[in-house]
Amino acid sequence: MSNKVIGIEYTLKDAKTGEQLDTNVGQAPLEFVSGKGQIIKGLEDKLVEMSANEEADVLVEPKDAYGEYNVEAVQTLPKEQFAGIELVEGMSLYGSGEHGETIQVVVKSFDDKEVTIDYNHPMAGRTLMFTVSILSLRDATEEEAQTGVVGGFAAMGGGCCGGGSHSHGGGCGTGGCGSDHDDHDHGHSHGGGCGTGGCGCH
Repeated sequence: MSNKVIGIEYTLKDAKTGEQLDTNVGQAPLEFVSGKGQIIKGLEDKLVEMSANEEADVLVEPKDAYGEYNVEAVQTLPKEQFAGIELVEGMSLYGSGEHGETIQVVVKSFDDKEVTIDYNHPMAGRTLMFTVSILSLRDATEEEAQTGVVGGFAAMGGGCCGGGSHSHGGGCGTGGCGSDHDDHDHGHSHGGGCGTGGCGCH
């Protein structure tokens, strides 16, 4: 079922540990256009089968979420590529991939000379449990169907529920790193280099 605008309320947990990873309960619904790959496949496949006001628990395996963890996607780079960024273990950085796409990396460790970064998505390898409610369901307008933009506002795409894949090629910050911080920019720092940012679906 493509070209439907679906608005959801959700709580996301790690299915194995029970750790709560994200939620928009009490906030604005998350709206997206179906069939555009804007959210992870395993969740969208279930949502398009549901009706307005329906609730469900949706278990999503890694292959239908953020992929299996790839040990080869860990890279060590010279620390000077991260000039201007106050590094913290576990922080997320955003940079440009080999094809100009925005990629997210996580700082695993660092010392005075080198920084080890992980190109895996922070939720790679996790089995996810979404508790979701369909708050709204309607046909997309012609413009929404063409652009994938709901009501003139960009849908989330790169946040914790975002679809798409992350390239493991290219370096992080090959053009120098930026230090722009924006918890609500979902990783879409444009331009070369990388900047800090939050992870969330708002």
